[in-house]
Amino acid sequence: MADACVLRIHPNDNVLVALQDLKAGEHIVYTGETFVLLDDVAVKHKFFTEDLSVGSEVKMYGVLVGRTVQDVKAGQWMNTTNVKHAAEPYFFRPSAYRWSPPDVSRFEERTFMGYHRSDGRVGTANYWLFVPTVFCENRNLDVIREALHHELGYAVADKYRMKTRMLRELVKEGKNIEAADLSIHEAMVPVDRLFKNVDGIKFLNHQGGCGGTREDAAVLGKLLAAYANHPNVAGITILSLGCQNLQVRDLLAELDALRPAFDKPVLVFEQQRIGSEEELITEAIRKTFIGLVEADKIIRKPAPLSELTIGVKCGGSDGFSGITANPAVGYCADLLVALGGKVLLAEFPELCGAEQNLIDRTIDEAAAHKFIRLMREYSDAAERVGSGFHMNPSPGNIRDGLITDAIKSNGAAKKGGTSPVVDVLDYTEQATKKGLNLVCTPGNDVEATTGKAASGATLILFTTGLGTPTGNPVCPVIKVATNSQLARRMEDIIDIDCGRIVTGDSTIEQMGEEILEYCIRAASGEVIPKAVQLNQDDFIPWKRGVSL
Repeated sequence: MADACVLRIHPNDNVLVALQDLKAGEHIVYTGETFVLLDDVAVKHKFFTEDLSVGSEVKMYGVLVGRTVQDVKAGQWMNTTNVKHAAEPYFFRPSAYRWSPPDVSRFEERTFMGYHRSDGRVGTANYWLFVPTVFCENRNLDVIREALHHELGYAVADKYRMKTRMLRELVKEGKNIEAADLSIHEAMVPVDRLFKNVDGIKFLNHQGGCGGTREDAAVLGKLLAAYANHPNVAGITILSLGCQNLQVRDLLAELDALRPAFDKPVLVFEQQRIGSEEELITEAIRKTFIGLVEADKIIRKPAPLSELTIGVKCGGSDGFSGITANPAVGYCADLLVALGGKVLLAEFPELCGAEQNLIDRTIDEAAAHKFIRLMREYSDAAERVGSGFHMNPSPGNIRDGLITDAIKSNGAAKKGGTSPVVDVLDYTEQATKKGLNLVCTPGNDVEATTGKAASGATLILFTTGLGTPTGNPVCPVIKVATNSQLARRMEDIIDIDCGRIVTGDSTIEQMGEEILEYCIRAASGEVIPKAVQLNQDDFIPWKRGVSL
């Protein structure tokens, strides 16, 4: 079988990636070498290109990603029984990293239509935000959400309510529902939006604010303040019980620390002071309506692409993530950095094995040492509870060929492109420098997207090979598939298909430019990402415990 069925990612690698299912006994010819397969090798998995003894280095992406735990032969399938995670140690060393920016001539004069805020930042959406200071207010938020979303036209078309109604009627009539046709034949007409320039009303339900530790409440306060200050937010309604750890005054103090001249409308309702639930909810809705009338007066205006801040994320990753979607998103990231924009790369457990490359690319020595400290503290905390970064790959990742964290991480790091690292941010810290920023978050999909939005991402590019619906309340999330099978199978959640890179119908650079074009349209409100259409508003605060 010829070269097109396998790929060596880096010249120093001693494994090849299967681009299609391969069978034991097949002769694989690659760059003049012939390999006889000793095992079946599923698409996205790898096989060894040389005989290796126990303890030998396994290399992908040109770096150490594991060590053999038994003798292996050329042509043998690489799996969790013969290879375990390993990564090179990392440290600061003086580096004169040189970057060759991509050609951005076709984008230099481009603009997007965004919402200009008084602090100079530009949003890609215009949302009103409901914030509870404590989980006790979640139910009140749910009641308000139901009322506002259905009456103001923000609810997802309620086809499932119609299907339930069909089943109810069949049961009442004593009919069999096992094989009932639940197809919706009539087009559902959603309620017209009253506020045409308000893109949504969002609710940050969470499980914090009381109980736990005082540190948990303090971190939550910083997170909620960052969301209130987000350029995609026009105004905020705060619901408080009154006696919780996270007091309203503490939240407002965090907001003042972020932006002393904060001028967005902030409406505060404290249940223990107001009294009845009905009065609380009625007044919250009434005052929010007044705020929405004003927010609706804000309109989109042109802004240069340098005002975009894009977070890059992967989840439900597969063996193609580091070959197709992640490098394509990385090229898009390089384009944006060359245009003067910001890029946020997070998920510290998924940078394991890629640390040295990122350290060598970090412009400021203090920032490099900050990255080293955050990574080591995070790793040490995981190991103290009997875990570790090596346990990051999920069962789905492993089934699809990502058998060590270093394999997964080096592919994941491709999302950040090749530009210099301008800053390193702890959780909830704001991105202020143009260029590539590293943000400390877990790898967990929702905790990571929650953290990226807190640091100022106004769009998130989210690559996936297995499929995930993850979204965010205030930051539109764009799903990028690593393979065309996923894009077809889960077309209701996928926005962009990078599978054409595997087939040779597109290059990484072409896909990167296509992704940036989509970002411009999404930032302008010309196209609505699938996660936004589905109101996939996932929000999980990180308590700074061990979460991979």
